[in-house]
Amino acid sequence: MTDAGQDTSASVGAQADAAIVLRADRILDGRGEAIAGREVVVRDGRIEAIAEVGTTRGAVVYDLPGATLLPGLIDTHVHIGWHFDEETGRLHSDESTDTAEDRVLYAAENAWNMLVSGVTTVQSVGGPEDVPLRDAIARGSLPGPRVLTSIQPITAGSGGPEEIRARVDALAEAGADVIKIFASASIRVGGTPTLSQEQLDAACGQAREHGLRAVVHAHGPESARRSALAGCWQIEHGALLDRETLELLSERGLYYDPHIHLIFENYFTHQDRYLGIGNYTEDGFRQMREAVPTALGVFREALEVQGLDIVFGTDAVAGAHGRNWTELAYRVREGGQDPMAAIVSATSLAAESLELGDRVGSIAPGFEADVIAVAGDPLTDFGVLEDVVFVMRGGVVYRHRPM
Repeated sequence: MTDAGQDTSASVGAQADAAIVLRADRILDGRGEAIAGREVVVRDGRIEAIAEVGTTRGAVVYDLPGATLLPGLIDTHVHIGWHFDEETGRLHSDESTDTAEDRVLYAAENAWNMLVSGVTTVQSVGGPEDVPLRDAIARGSLPGPRVLTSIQPITAGSGGPEEIRARVDALAEAGADVIKIFASASIRVGGTPTLSQEQLDAACGQAREHGLRAVVHAHGPESARRSALAGCWQIEHGALLDRETLELLSERGLYYDPHIHLIFENYFTHQDRYLGIGNYTEDGFRQMREAVPTALGVFREALEVQGLDIVFGTDAVAGAHGRNWTELAYRVREGGQDPMAAIVSATSLAAESLELGDRVGSIAPGFEADVIAVAGDPLTDFGVLEDVVFVMRGGVVYRHRPM
């Protein structure tokens, strides 16, 4: 990624009511269409029009020859607060000495790294530091992607059905945007089910009572099946799913958010910074390495399931923020996903899964102006997603590297 310090950052220096025009060789609208010979007109933070080139007068113009405009990427699964402690260089853990304020600042750093890499919306699942960060970004006090958060998860330790319902009530009261549920163990310890059907019924049912989505960590078929029967919203990971379960997810209308590359690659790169903390054991790393081809095979199988909505998520943890795009590139190069379908999965479809499909994820009139540009055509060379030359979120320019 080009050093963000070389870029022209926030604000275009124009009058508040002036139009901003974005010109590039092509536009990918996030809905599956490629558009040539048009420019994107932005005013008051929203896309005003997709117009004939040169027809908008009195505007601030960004010319990006050779580039492609597309909606900002939407990552539906990150851990925005995860970081390596400055003193030890290792993963932050319960034994770490940093303060709550420190954790918010680390999260803000991760948010910035993702924003300038082209990610304009994230769902963080999640930690208490997400809330002040989310709210500061929404106020415009800090730069970063739009943040949705689960704050804290529902786990086997949350108790029986009644205790779980009360826990969901408390999270809703605290301002959670989504309910995160652990229905299986980590892949590092086999991914076996951890919640009963009754517990999942309670968690997902109570989330619906509050008008909240329920996304479920579920590696294996049984935990995913229970989640589907409970009417949950989205399955996270699913590295061990079989064809029958994938088809059930499609039939029940659940979104599927697989993580098949970045999470593994990041752990292996930084193994010495994780090893010995919690279930990051030598055996856990062995199980993750064994899971890599399995997860890839499941993804390829999922692509063949008619009607299954596969969205973009990375499970970005400490060391991975800002490299989110590599997950998408791996899906295309190794998983065999069509490049346009991959872009849709990370834009309009991801927005739909967050119930933001009428606001973001598309380049269309009336949508919030979350627009990025990459130096080339991702339909012919998906690697150009690494070379982000322009980032706008909500009409504010955070990155501009003249072409």
